[in-house]
Amino acid sequence: MKKAILAGLIGVLAVAGAARADDYPSHPITVIVPFAAGGPSDAMARVLAERMRVTLGQPLVIENVTGAGGSIGVGRAVQSAPDGYTISFGHLGTHVANGAVYKLKYDLVADLEPVVLLPSNPMIVVSKNAVPATSLKQLIEWLKSRPSPP
Repeated sequence: MKKAILAGLIGVLAVAGAARADDYPSHPITVIVPFAAGGPSDAMARVLAERMRVTLGQPLVIENVTGAGGSIGVGRAVQSAPDGYTISFGHLGTHVANGAVYKLKYDLVADLEPVVLLPSNPMIVVSKNAVPATSLKQLIEWLKSRPSPP
């Protein structure tokens, strides 16, 4: 599945490049990752960038721009020239939920165009063994039954 997604992303970029000019890309492409270096999004972007470098013949430069739940990095991508040389990398939080949480200086729907859906991590909730809950429903019930902290 990852190979299919990578192939789709490369295909979209190749088609976009062909539509713009025969010599696209003629210089490095910047990938803005709105998280700190070393995290899961950064790692995924770097793996994809290396594979895309081979196909496109140009390096992809990862630029980690942190802050405000990713909205600073996404904002930098929105403000970049619309020439195909800046890509915003993120997830549901940075490219959807931030619009509901923050007053942004850009419009997530009008200013960005989705290119490819990438794999995602399933999230889990864990607790110490001392917590008696064995399901999310039980955990919520157990938490509600406890006195509120001061």
